[in-house]
Amino acid sequence: MPGDTTTQKGSPTTAETSAKGAKGSAAATTFITKAAEGGKAEVELGNLASSKASSPDVKSFAQMMVTDHTKANEELMSIAKTKNVTVPTDLDAKHKSTRDRLDKLNGAAFDKAYMADMLKDHQTDVKEFETASQSADPDVKAFASKTLPTLRHHLEEAQRISKQVASGAAASSMGASPGTTTPERPKGTTKSSGDAGKDK
Repeated sequence: MPGDTTTQKGSPTTAETSAKGAKGSAAATTFITKAAEGGKAEVELGNLASSKASSPDVKSFAQMMVTDHTKANEELMSIAKTKNVTVPTDLDAKHKSTRDRLDKLNGAAFDKAYMADMLKDHQTDVKEFETASQSADPDVKAFASKTLPTLRHHLEEAQRISKQVASGAAASSMGASPGTTTPERPKGTTKSSGDAGKDK
C-alpha cells in the first residue's frame, strides 16, 4: 500500500543515525582544526606583509587579514574549547614553508608572491566554509555562516590587488601613465623653432 511504503522507506535505524552523528562530529573537528591552522597563518603572514609590502593596497589588505582573522580565531578557539578539540598553537609545515619563502622576498616581488598566496588560500577557504555552513553541528554551522561574507570580501580584494601587483598597475597608477612623459626642457627655451637659432 502507498501509505506503508512511504513510512518504511526513509526511517533510519539507530545505527544509521549514530553513524551519521559520528561522521558529522569528525567533520566538525577536522574543520575546526583546519580553520584554526589557516586563521593563524593569515595573521602571521599579514604581520609579515605589513612590514615588507611596498604597495599601499597590499599593506592595507595585510592589516585587514590581521584584524579579521584575529577576531575569527578567537571565536573559533572558544568553540574548540566547548567541544574539547585541541587546536595547533604553531604553524603547520605548509604554512611555515610559505612564511619562510615570503620572508626572503622584498618590494614588488614580495607583493606579487604574497597576493598570489592570499588569492589561492581564500579560494580554498571560501569553498571549505561554504561546506561547513551546511554542517550538522550547530556551532560550526553558525561560525562558518557568520564568517563566510568576510572571507568572500577578502577573496574579492585578493583578486583585485593580485591583478594590480601582477601587472604593475599598483605602481604605475601612482605616477604618470607610461608614454606620456616628455623630456625636461631648460627654462626659456619655449620659443618657436624659427626663433631658436637666433638666440645662439
